[in-house]
Amino acid sequence: MKIVVESHIPYLRGRLEPYGTVSYVDNITADDVRDASVLLVRTRTRCDEALLGGSKVRFIGSATIGTDHIDLEYCTRHGITVCNAPGCNAPAVAQWVLASIGQWMMRHWQSAEMPTLGIVGVGHVGSIVARWARQLGFSVLLNDPPRQARGDEESFVELAQLVGQSDIITFHTPLTKQGQWPTWHMCDSDFLRHAQHCRLLMNAARGAVCDTAALLTWQGHTAIDCWENEPHISRELLEKSLIATPHIAGYSLEGKMRGAAMMIDALNRHFGWDIEPLIVAAPACGAVRPTLPGIMGSYNPLADTATLKAMPDRFEHLRNTYSLRPEYQ
Repeated sequence: MKIVVESHIPYLRGRLEPYGTVSYVDNITADDVRDASVLLVRTRTRCDEALLGGSKVRFIGSATIGTDHIDLEYCTRHGITVCNAPGCNAPAVAQWVLASIGQWMMRHWQSAEMPTLGIVGVGHVGSIVARWARQLGFSVLLNDPPRQARGDEESFVELAQLVGQSDIITFHTPLTKQGQWPTWHMCDSDFLRHAQHCRLLMNAARGAVCDTAALLTWQGHTAIDCWENEPHISRELLEKSLIATPHIAGYSLEGKMRGAAMMIDALNRHFGWDIEPLIVAAPACGAVRPTLPGIMGSYNPLADTATLKAMPDRFEHLRNTYSLRPEYQ
């Protein structure tokens, strides 16, 4: 059996070799996967007919939260099993969000009261951000129409209310263009026109959730980790942003280990293999009682911002060679 692994997924080398011929590839092409049965990727590998057509691939594992880089309909039609790693890096993204908010507050928040934080998308990441923010004293507004439609007991508000009342808005949605609640360019010029109360807009979800052209006309502050058209990001938005990082919000040691551990578990279940599991804390782990100085001390996004602004042409290099940080404990 041939196994193709995107080379920047850590913690897998040496574990898969007893079960097949393993190739670790930087930029996976159709030629690389033509004779492969198993494909393990990150978000940078677009898994669609162009890559998979005519191949022997029957199992795709993505060591990431999302699956918008995978054509799920194509995989279903062609009998390809797909698994991902939901929640694997959620505490790390929450760390990025609260550390970035802390840096912004030091510079731009004069009120004695804590800001109102609006969270759009309350899944694995958004739930941790909400829990930590409430424990830190923030007023929190939540918007998640799919969860609300399922009858979840959380107190949700309509998007218009969140947009109109939040001092800070942070996105934690998947990227979807179809369905009842599409998120592609959710944050557009109309959204921002109604966000007159908002002073900090954050995107650590997917780049195209926010319309870059609209953000460039907005007068508030931005904290961006996920960008449209990565790695060819808007230089103007880069310079405008208070926080600007190369899609590394979720790049923690523990998060990467969880992603790899979930891939190993999925392979063992699917093929009946016995790969030795990785032992790592559960995806929803994190500080029970966080402090804002503690979170800011665990990670400083301004350092990564300075690096990206100094080397914008090396976005992909900075992401691929990022020194994984420990999560806030």
